[in-house]
Amino acid sequence: MKLKPLKVSEVNEYIKRILISDPILYNLNVEGEISNFKHHYNGHMYFSLKDNKSRLKCVMFNNNNMNLKFELEDGMKVIVSGYISVYEKDGSYQLYAKDIITNGLGDLHVAFEQLKKKLEKEGLFDQKYKKRLPFMPKKIGVVTSSTGAAIRDIITIIKRRFSPVDILIYPVLVQGDRAHKDICEGLSYFNSRDDIDLVITGRGGGSIEELWAFNEEDVARTIFNMKIPVISAVGHETDFTIADFVSDLRAPTPSAAGELATPILDELKDKLQDYFIRLQMSYKNYIKDKRIKLEINKTNLNAYSPIYKLNENRNKLQILLKDLISAVNINNDNSRKKLEILGGKLNALSPLSTLDRGFSIAMDNDNNILKSVDNINNNDIINVVLSDGTIISKVIKTEKK
Repeated sequence: MKLKPLKVSEVNEYIKRILISDPILYNLNVEGEISNFKHHYNGHMYFSLKDNKSRLKCVMFNNNNMNLKFELEDGMKVIVSGYISVYEKDGSYQLYAKDIITNGLGDLHVAFEQLKKKLEKEGLFDQKYKKRLPFMPKKIGVVTSSTGAAIRDIITIIKRRFSPVDILIYPVLVQGDRAHKDICEGLSYFNSRDDIDLVITGRGGGSIEELWAFNEEDVARTIFNMKIPVISAVGHETDFTIADFVSDLRAPTPSAAGELATPILDELKDKLQDYFIRLQMSYKNYIKDKRIKLEINKTNLNAYSPIYKLNENRNKLQILLKDLISAVNINNDNSRKKLEILGGKLNALSPLSTLDRGFSIAMDNDNNILKSVDNINNNDIINVVLSDGTIISKVIKTEKK
């Protein structure tokens, strides 16, 4: 008896029922290396699993792959959990993946390294984007759990070191599926305010799963876009998260974050007192130095002052005047003595002296001295000068020797 021929779709449907009903093929784990990976725009993932002998087509739908903690890449060694079935349209069988884990390092470690590499390549860890922390913040915002030890440590340290600072707490979940969204909301809230000088975000130590909220990409990008400096204080000193790399400063512990965020008030007071004493000494030395320079300038000013020069020249002039008067007096005395001598000599030779001795001088009417009788005629009027007067005479007769 000849069997009725089946349609192609019927064959594929029959094979699909067989595969689905197989307890092994419907729930199996397949180990292999990813190749030909493609993340379609509709969210589905298409790839192949291969080993050194064979290859198996795989698909992972959007509703399954959205919960993956890491990104699939060609060459990645993984273990895929799912079932084998037939794609009836083209009759090819493939592995329908429900979950994928890495074969080696844990999924979260792989996801951590992938995101770290991605953000580092984009420059989110670059030092040039790091903001300087304020020296004395007036108001600090803290994004963390309100019930954990971290918030108590932060408050205790800050208040002990710098009591005037105000601390605002934005309570959030720090682990679980919603934790990263809470943290982003808290950071964004403080970033929207104008009175917050610094933000601290973090939590106490724990496993990588417990710290994972601080490894989420949206938390990293929120921190990077903050206008306010952010200190990341997640876990213990050996714990590192993506938030540590992107924040402006990493604190090894929440307690250390309180120390890094604030100065010690007592130390500031001591330094201020020391600076005040040094300022006083410096000011006194400055005034002393200026006073010395003022005295020097005063001395120089007196030495080169026009008034000083005028007084000096006046004194010199008075001395010269005295010397001149003295010289004139001496010269006058000498001249007087010489004059007296010459006067004596002149007096001795003077005709008046001759007259005093009884002689007389005969002169004509023009007061010309008559030296010879030849110059006189009879009846001429002559003047005879004596020592005590003049005789006007008329010449009667002249006789010549």
